[in-house]
Amino acid sequence: MMTADGGPLGYAILALASLCAGAVNAIAGGGTILTFPVLGAILPPGPGVLVTANATSTIGLWPATLVATWASRESRAGLPAWAKWLVVPSFLGGAVGTLLVLCLPPAWFDGLVPWLILLAAVLFAIQPRVAAWAHGGGAASPGRIAAACGLQLLVGLYGGYFGAGIGILMIAMLGLLGLGDIHRLNAVKNSLAMIVNGIATAVFVAGSFLGTHDVSWPHVAVMVVAGMAGSLAASRIARKLPAATLRRVVAIIGFALAGYYFWRQWQGHA
Repeated sequence: MMTADGGPLGYAILALASLCAGAVNAIAGGGTILTFPVLGAILPPGPGVLVTANATSTIGLWPATLVATWASRESRAGLPAWAKWLVVPSFLGGAVGTLLVLCLPPAWFDGLVPWLILLAAVLFAIQPRVAAWAHGGGAASPGRIAAACGLQLLVGLYGGYFGAGIGILMIAMLGLLGLGDIHRLNAVKNSLAMIVNGIATAVFVAGSFLGTHDVSWPHVAVMVVAGMAGSLAASRIARKLPAATLRRVVAIIGFALAGYYFWRQWQGHA
């Protein structure tokens, strides 16, 4: 297993990034863009450093997802019974996607990531206008439930494999199903993200002890504490925000995520 020394400054920067990442994940998702680059910069360079950074970031931020899920539990009251079926594709997609991380290069998704996040942000922005049409104005039919589970399987697969922007993807998908206002959508998103990232965390932890890849546990410890603090603070603030304001915040984060990944893609081709 890996031991890493980013120095006091490196740990301080990682703590700040994790604090902000926990807050962002509790609201809309996308905190990985804050912690992954920091880990990539402070971990010792070498083969497999990107997988190490991915594994360390996933494990370090997962407890913050637990906090967000617990803090938003009241907003999940009154969900339709069929919503529970989304747990199954979240579990399966997260498991398969995480296993693919150990087999396939993350660069395979680089070209698709900004477009996926941009599409999700646009869908979320126009969701109030199309939700009634997508939901059919009544109870979800078996066909819609199957379609929702299929979409969540893809989101779980993507989340386990890459993860960037998984929150905004899920919020957009859940919004089109007519599950409720932004507070409820965010609460359901937190629960499903907890499952997807939980599976990824379990695979990465097991793999680190089996020697298939490295995890920097000192950095994980810093991220756990800072991420949970950021998640708890953001969850409390989010519950007090008017739904319209929270929607704007989520949309801004979504478009900012898309812009970041388009910029990173352009830098890679420059």
